[in-house]
Amino acid sequence: MKRNILFILFCICLVNLYAADVYAPWRQSWLEKAYATTPELVKSLVKPLRLVKPCRDESAFQGWRMDPSGDVSDLYANPINEQNGVVIDFGEHITGCCSFTLKPSKHVPDAPVRLKFTFAEVPGELMASYDPYTGGLSRAWLQDEVVTVNTIPCTITIPRRVAFRYVKIELMGNFYDFYLTDINCETTTSVSRPIPQLPEYIDDKIKRIYNVGINTLKECMQTVYEDGPKRDRRLWIGDLYLEALANMYSFENYDITKHCLYVLAALAREDGLLHATVFERPELHPQTGTHIVDYSLLYNVALFDYLRATDDKETVRDLWPVVKEQIKFACKYLESDYIYNPSKEQEMWIFFDWTEELDRRVPIQGAMIYSLNNSAEMARILGYDKLAQEWEQLAKNMGKAVRKANYDSKRGIFVSGPDKQVSYISQIWMILAGVMTQEEGTEALNYVFADEDALYPGTPYAYHYLIEAMIKCGMYREAKERLLAYWGGMVDKGADTFWEVYDPNDDFRSPYNFYPVNSYCHAWSCTPVYFINKYPEIFLGL
Repeated sequence: MKRNILFILFCICLVNLYAADVYAPWRQSWLEKAYATTPELVKSLVKPLRLVKPCRDESAFQGWRMDPSGDVSDLYANPINEQNGVVIDFGEHITGCCSFTLKPSKHVPDAPVRLKFTFAEVPGELMASYDPYTGGLSRAWLQDEVVTVNTIPCTITIPRRVAFRYVKIELMGNFYDFYLTDINCETTTSVSRPIPQLPEYIDDKIKRIYNVGINTLKECMQTVYEDGPKRDRRLWIGDLYLEALANMYSFENYDITKHCLYVLAALAREDGLLHATVFERPELHPQTGTHIVDYSLLYNVALFDYLRATDDKETVRDLWPVVKEQIKFACKYLESDYIYNPSKEQEMWIFFDWTEELDRRVPIQGAMIYSLNNSAEMARILGYDKLAQEWEQLAKNMGKAVRKANYDSKRGIFVSGPDKQVSYISQIWMILAGVMTQEEGTEALNYVFADEDALYPGTPYAYHYLIEAMIKCGMYREAKERLLAYWGGMVDKGADTFWEVYDPNDDFRSPYNFYPVNSYCHAWSCTPVYFINKYPEIFLGL
């Protein structure tokens, strides 16, 4: 009798455990697979290219350009005391840990050497005054490091990994001559294969955009798809989705995609919701309390793209509980009329773009329909026909509901919110969701392009979806022109890698109230690589 009672109590505890964590049967296995698929880093030693001099130039990006000012050998041949504030150019954006060697001159060192290194991705970042700091993110993201050396000669490696092209070296007080004899950077990336190249005869502007996109992707492919190697140096679902698309059409390293999908699943909340972002160190863990509903819905799309690229049904079946839970969670915010109600949202952010003014009601309706359609198609491939049918019907009902509530048939556009806001992003997501026909989508996009008051995208992330929508509408010539103008605009302003935030009308735009803390190598900006390689007939004229 006692044994039976203990067995019943054990069963009750087991049921409660599984009820508390919807992923309990799979979580440990997912975590093991996440660790097992961690990419190996490829390391290379990179040396500086030249010395440069910052010059004020109002026509340059953020008002600064760099002019050549000497050879690196000049730096090594003369005491560093005589070159205080020297700026070194590595010639390209790199990510890694820097080392330098110091040696004394004739005089015996009688005090420590203190140097300040400031690393920067773009000239304006290097030349900005960091203090007093006014930004909305931690001051520690800025890449200035003070190094104190007690004994020379010696070789020092700065332990902090940095992402940069330029480095400024400043002397912070000493009373004898000494020399800096070497500076280099051990770079890291998980890209191990040669960079895919475009044919020689391709238009130079397209080639430059492609190469900058490839370098952006390479720099962000570390042991996860990082959003930015300078900041935030972690895995976000939205960046994962776009990086995976670009990787699919370039390096074809599907193991890192698989790794990231398992990491996110293993660290999901116990009620099923994915965290929007996770950290790798000191061990894998989520950024607790950070949830973005459109990102969670995009996890399903990213998994479907992985399936189409690899035909790895085993992994997709393994992660299928996550797919179902993201749909289930989003459905909690549907009203009886099939309209997504963000006002019910208490704990999840809705993103789409760094634009505070954006009304997100219509876009989130579109993103959910888009995820439902992709999830349903994935379900059919796996043989889950009943579930696919349910999701397809729900997507249709949501499409009909948003057309009834938000479509302005006179102007041929979708308006969002109580003020009937007109934005690019509302049209984009209605097109991607299939709520608008190709003809209607073309009409809506042309309307907002001509409307100076329409809210336009503020980031390459949002601009990616604009190009996708234009291609879906058959606006091929216009899509190419937009890509050339937008990403080409960054290239024309000197970009080595594509930036987190880019507004052609405002070089200093920052969602953090301080432009130097912006990321100037950012994962979500790399997708020209995807467009150019997936649609060569559009972007290469092939």
